[in-house]
Amino acid sequence: MFEFLISFIPRAVMQSIPLLYGSTGEILTEKSGNLNLGIPGIMYVGAISGVIGAFFYEQSAGGNLVPFFAITIPFLSSLLGSLLMGLLYCFLTVTLRANQNVTGLAMTTFGVGFGNFFGGSLIKLTGSEVPSIALSATSNFFRATLPFSENLGWFGQIFLSYGFLAYLAIIIALLTAFLLRKTRTGLHLRAVGESPATADAAGINVVRYKYLFTCLGSMIAGLGGLYYVMDYANGVWSNNAFGDRGWLAIALVIFTIWRPNVSVLASILFGGLYILYLYIPTGTQFAVKELYKMLPYVVTLFVLIIVSLRKKREDQPPASLGLHYFREER
Repeated sequence: MFEFLISFIPRAVMQSIPLLYGSTGEILTEKSGNLNLGIPGIMYVGAISGVIGAFFYEQSAGGNLVPFFAITIPFLSSLLGSLLMGLLYCFLTVTLRANQNVTGLAMTTFGVGFGNFFGGSLIKLTGSEVPSIALSATSNFFRATLPFSENLGWFGQIFLSYGFLAYLAIIIALLTAFLLRKTRTGLHLRAVGESPATADAAGINVVRYKYLFTCLGSMIAGLGGLYYVMDYANGVWSNNAFGDRGWLAIALVIFTIWRPNVSVLASILFGGLYILYLYIPTGTQFAVKELYKMLPYVVTLFVLIIVSLRKKREDQPPASLGLHYFREER
């Protein structure tokens, strides 16, 4: 049993990091009153943007990669691509007041198409015979662990065997929780999400907060895509390989009741449930495996039902979530 846990927990953690990035970013976005269902597309754009930056740097460096630039260029490229997606979403929903649900779904479709187009273009540039591109040299820098972790046995394998993006995800989630609960900025943000008219009357710039934290949330979510490619997938990009992780991140927001600190452990639970089918013998019964893949969503549904029955205000989403704010109607 212990050997099973040593093998299972690190894989669950690696599965959880993209979910943690995505859920943390979406929580910040939803706290501002914006419901961004485009998170899967934003994570996809964050991934391909990082791949583009890493690809051209590897080509220009000719194999002599400088660790600082090998990490910084894909990192900043991912943030930039995600930021542009966040700005696009804000322009459509906050400035033009387009329907948030439709806009989010359209951005998911656009993000996947954007990633597949540029991913396919890079694959053609390399002349690869397989439909993928490998950035192993850059990936090695992202996947580097502490040099002494291998000497610490099970402790090192469970807690210290991950790249820096995994620990950054946890730090960002905890800082986000602190921001929302312990700072004046977090209080203003929650006020904007609960009642933008009241926040506006109190002198809070509603539009600025919606733009700022939706874009910040998009950038955080984009790092989840970068982690998936550079760390989890060992630097290999394949079109449509990201799966449903973006939607799982949104489900995780509901599961954690909009609390990013809870997401740290809940994402590991989701990651474990996501790969549980690999550890349960099902033979050739592929339908059963697909049922096991549904477990994270089933758990989320149960939590949603329980929260709805309890009717505690602190367990509910922001009151103005998904609604437009018209200052003239204040």
